[in-house]
Order: sequence, then C-alpha cells, then structure tokens
Amino acid sequence: MSLMHTSRRDLLKQAGLISAAVAAGPLVAEAATPGTVEPQPRVKQLVAKGTATSNLFTDIGVRPILNARGTYTIISGSQSLPEVKQAMFEASQYYVQLDEMMAAVGKEIANLMGAPGAIVTCGCEAAIALATVACMCGTDPEKSQAFPYKKSKSQVLIPGYARNQYDFATRMAGAEIVTADTDDELRARLNEQTAMIYIISGPRAFQEPLSIKTICAIAKEKNVPVFVDAAAEEPLLPNIHLAAGATFVGYSGGKCMRGPQTAGVLLGPPDLVKAAFWNAAPHHNWGRALKVGKEEAMGMLAAVRMWYRRDHEAEQKQWLAWDNSVAAALKGIPSLTAEVEMPTADLSNRAPLLNIKWDATQVGITGTELVKKLDEGTPRILVMGGEGRRPDAMASSITIMPYMMQPGDHKVVADTLSKLLRKPGKFADPARSGAMDVNVAGSWSVTIDYSVGVGHQQLTLQQDGGSIMGKQAGELFSADLHGKVQGDHVELRSSMPANGSTINFTFSGTVAGNGYSGDVNLGEYGTAKFTAVKA
Repeated sequence: MSLMHTSRRDLLKQAGLISAAVAAGPLVAEAATPGTVEPQPRVKQLVAKGTATSNLFTDIGVRPILNARGTYTIISGSQSLPEVKQAMFEASQYYVQLDEMMAAVGKEIANLMGAPGAIVTCGCEAAIALATVACMCGTDPEKSQAFPYKKSKSQVLIPGYARNQYDFATRMAGAEIVTADTDDELRARLNEQTAMIYIISGPRAFQEPLSIKTICAIAKEKNVPVFVDAAAEEPLLPNIHLAAGATFVGYSGGKCMRGPQTAGVLLGPPDLVKAAFWNAAPHHNWGRALKVGKEEAMGMLAAVRMWYRRDHEAEQKQWLAWDNSVAAALKGIPSLTAEVEMPTADLSNRAPLLNIKWDATQVGITGTELVKKLDEGTPRILVMGGEGRRPDAMASSITIMPYMMQPGDHKVVADTLSKLLRKPGKFADPARSGAMDVNVAGSWSVTIDYSVGVGHQQLTLQQDGGSIMGKQAGELFSADLHGKVQGDHVELRSSMPANGSTINFTFSGTVAGNGYSGDVNLGEYGTAKFTAVKA
C-alpha cells in the first residue's frame, strides 16, 4: 500500500492501537466503507465519571477540596464553566496555526471587552511580563535575541504604595524597579530608560494622590505606557482602566470569569499586544516558556463570551442565599454570631462573605482547631480565616466565601459546621513544660537549612516575662519579631517585607543553654530546620 493512500485507521491498525483508541475516550471513529472517504471523528458530550470520594485525584492519593475560601491559585483557582470545558475539548480535536488563531481570538476578545486589541496569555502574571518585554525591546529580532542582557529600555516605574508580590513579573525580564510617591517624583523619574509604569488596581488605586487616572495623565505627557493589573477584577464594560488612560489592562482567566486556570487576557493597543505575543511562545524569544495552547485560548474566549451573557445579579442573590442557609444552620450555638458582609466597591472577589464568630470557651473549639478539622474531614472543606488559639486567645472566627462553591456545597458546609460546632469533641490546652521560662534576651546567630541551600540570619531579642520582641536581620531583608516563651519552648514570628512581597517566618523550638533549635514555618514557601547560637 502506498504511503500516500494510508489512512489514519490503517496506521492505527498497523500499530495495534485501534481498539485502545476507540475504548479510551469520548472520540469515536465511524466505520469506513471500502472505497469511501474516511469520515471525521464524532465528538461526544463530556461526562464526569468520578464522585466526590472516588475520582482521578483520589486515584493518585490527592484529596479534592470543597472550596469555601475563594479563587486562590494554590487551591486551583476557580472551576471553569461548562462552556469553557466544552470549548477546550473541541479545540483539542484540531491543529491550527497559532499566529492566525491568536489574531482571531484576540480580535473577538477585544471587541467583547471594549479594547483596541487583545491576546490570551498563560495567566495575568504572564500578561504583566510580556507587556514589560514588549515595551523594553519591541519586535526587533536582534534585540530580542540579545535580551535580557541588552535592552533598549531598562526601568519599570511603580508607585510606592503599589509594590506587591505580583510585580515580580516586571522583574523577571531584568527590569530595574523605580518607585515614586508623589506627582513631582513621578515626573522627575520618568526618563528615556522608563519602559513602562505598573500599577495594581483596587480601591486604593482610585483614592491615592497617585491614582490610576493621575498616573496615566502624567505618563501620557512622557509617552510612557501604563499597565493596570486588574487580575481578579470584574471586566466592566466600558473598561474603566482604559477609560482612565491605561495602555494595558491584564486579567486572570481563572478567577471571576471562570475560564482556564492557566489563562489570562492582555488588553491594549494592537501593535503592543501583538509585540507581547511576538515575544511569547510559539516564537523563539524571551517568553517561549509562557506558552498558550489552542485549548486555553479557545477556553478563554468562551469564558469572555459567557461573562457578558451571565446574569451577575442572579449569581449575587444565589451566593447570598447560600450564606443565609449556612447561618440558619448555626442558630442556637452559644455565643455564635453569623453576619453577612456585602460586597464593597472593590471589583475583585465580589461576593457576600459570611463572618462567623464565637467564644471558644463556650463552644469548645477554636477557629484554628475548626479549620484543621474541616481540612482533615471528608469532604475536605477549606474556608477563609481561622482565628482563635488556646489558651489565651479564645475569641474565634472563620469566614465562608461562597464565590466558588458549587450548587449543593452550601448544604454540606452548613451540616458540617453545625456538627463540629455543636459537638466539637475534646481539645486540651498545649502542654507546658514544668521548667521555668528560659531567658532568650540577647543576640542569636541563626542557621536555616532550607530544602536546597543554607541561610544565615541574626536575631536580636528583648524579653519581658513570657513575651518577646526583637529584630530579624536576614541575608537581604529585615523584619520585626514578636513571640512568647513557655518553659524551654520559644516561638518567634515575623513578616519580612521583600521587594513588594512578604516572607513569613515562624521559628518554633526549644532552648538549651546557649542553643535554640527546631522548625521554621515559611508559609507558602514550606518548612525548614534551624539552629541558633547565643552570642
């Protein structure tokens, strides 16, 4: 048989794969009649096969979550809409030329969102990074291949109050961060090396003297692009940031729009958003790693389409009803109050919160203990907050965020909370050493053994009875410390400012003589071991 006349079915037969291909999934190949043209595969409706307790995640030992916390990336953001899932599935059946696809997808997204141009990115952080690179080196292939070692422009300006953990995306390309706190400072620090101004949106960005509108007006004088990070915001129409004069606006696809978790949208002028895509995959430039597949692009388009069709008022009413249902299930619990906090002017995470507060001395369980029980239970439930610790901070609270709950989840949350708060079981105060409290005042040299690498810090501590205050000098940054002593056990906490982000440290260990050792919890960065020696 000639290779020119070998059909896909013949190739599958020759490879011994035809039976597996037919049995494996929702694609079913029609039987071919001899002498006829092979028909295209039929697409069946997607069907979820798993249950809450038995699914593809439990099969690999991962416990799925009932999400009463919100659109946090660490717990996989939002749950994509059925229309998004269908679009991604259908997109996976075809090959397309990605430049052609992105141009077409971007044109429709731009029209829907009221922008001059648009592209899909692999998240809002990627949108920030690619816009930065587009402004730093444009579409000159020589400059792109020399980037980031050589750049036409090297600085990104950020208002001091707007430094945040997500502006890391501007630094990824090697940009120098310049900050300004006043109009005059902003004007003075804009120069020929300024590639872009970055600002994160939120209520503060509309209230500060250096507001988005003010920044955009000053930037226009100097012809400098402005990026507004609106990742979690609702994309209003007309777009309020473009109306204020912003050049770019970035959105996350995996939050309120409920698109693919690994997708986002970059809005802006056609030439600059095209330059951003030019610097990204599939092109062999700086952003080759920031790949958007056809599935994510079409899924994002489906999410944007649906955003402007969804009944957002009805969604708000539904979330409020779920909150009220949970609150009703908790009536009669001693000292407990459950109050709804309605959405504010903030466009991010707009849903009514249910704030639940109680006195753990009357109920028998603290907020932190309840959060742990919910996390360890079946189903596994994650909520916001979790305040209250034994034995000296028994005022307790948690918050229910209905934003990403699915129909029926509120009943599970209500039943579970009611059971745990009405019959919490027994909890004991933390064990206390019989020894007298150790004295830790003084200077300590600390060695932290990270999973990869070793860090060295200096702690300077003052002690007043069982309370500790002090300073933490890290390798690059510094912070204030506070903590407590119970016998020979010492716990120290800090929140270390670090380039717009924060590194949380909790040292927990025992003191013996001039030595202090134990574990250090680094929040999202995991845990490590530490040893310290008193000078």
